[in-house]
Amino acid sequence: MTTILTNDDGIDAPGIRALSQAVNGKGIIVAPKEHQSGCGHKVTTYRPIHLDRRSENEYAVDGTPADCTRLALTQISKNVKWVLSGINAGGNLGVDAYISGTIAAVREAAIYGIPGIAISHWIKKPLVIDWEVATRLTARVLEDLWERPIAPKSFWNVNLPHLEPGAPEPEIVFCKASTCPLPVNYRVEGDKYYYQGEYAKRDRAPGTDVDVCFSGNIAVTKIEL
Repeated sequence: MTTILTNDDGIDAPGIRALSQAVNGKGIIVAPKEHQSGCGHKVTTYRPIHLDRRSENEYAVDGTPADCTRLALTQISKNVKWVLSGINAGGNLGVDAYISGTIAAVREAAIYGIPGIAISHWIKKPLVIDWEVATRLTARVLEDLWERPIAPKSFWNVNLPHLEPGAPEPEIVFCKASTCPLPVNYRVEGDKYYYQGEYAKRDRAPGTDVDVCFSGNIAVTKIEL
C-alpha cells in the first residue's frame, strides 16, 4: 500500500522534505513544480499537465495540489492507502480550509475515498521554523492519527504550534475549526491594493483550532466533505 506526499509550497520546499523524513522516506512524492499557496481546490482542465519524473519515487507536477492528488491516484499508483500534504510553511486554521492548497490535496483524496492528513506549521513572527522540530512533531501526530479510525469522505487537518526555545512539549488536542473570518486589510497605492493580513490577530475563541495552536499545542480537526 502506497502513501502519497504532496504540498502547495512546491516540490523543492523544505516542508515536504521534513514530511518525508517524518515517514522515514516511505512514500511517493507527487508535488507541484512551483509554489501554489492559496490556490484552494483549483484543478487544471484547460491545458495539458506536464509530469516530470525526477526519480523512482518523486514527481514534479506543473499544476496544483489537487492536480497532484488526481494524477497520483489515477495515473501513478492504484494502491494508495494515505495522502499526506505538507508540512506547510504557515498555518491552515479554521476557514483557511477553503483557500488552502495544502488542504485541497487531501480533500481531493477524500473525494476518491482515500483518507488524508494535511499538516501545517503556524509561523509566529519574527520566529523562523525549525524543521527538525517540525519533523519530530509531525512523526508524533502521524503515529497517533494512523491508529484512529476515520469515516469515509473525511480527513484530518493538523496545525503545529510555533514553539519558542524552552517551551513545554505540546499536547495533541482534537478540537473544532474556527469559523471566524481572517482580519483582512489592504495597503492602497493608487489603483493597486496590496493584501495585508494580520494572521496572529485572528479570533481565537476558546476550544477552536486557532486558540489551541496559538496556545502552544497541536491542533487536530476532522473535516468532512
